[in-house]
Amino acid sequence: MQLEATQSGERDTRETKDFNDLLDDYERGLILSALERTGGHQRRAAELLGILPTTLCEKMKRLSIRGRRGAVLAG
Repeated sequence: MQLEATQSGERDTRETKDFNDLLDDYERGLILSALERTGGHQRRAAELLGILPTTLCEKMKRLSIRGRRGAVLAG
């Protein structure tokens, strides 16, 4: 599908949202997999993913991924 310009010259962003949703789903899967492999240990999961623990925490909040104690990390 191709983005088309509207009469005002703006691009249709419906496809961009779909793309971002796909990226979020992929990122969520990677994080959940890393957390599963580390028994929920976020610092070790961050190491597996090659990111800082603070970055992992921010991503978990943004993606509403539950922490080790089961609390939703809502952002």
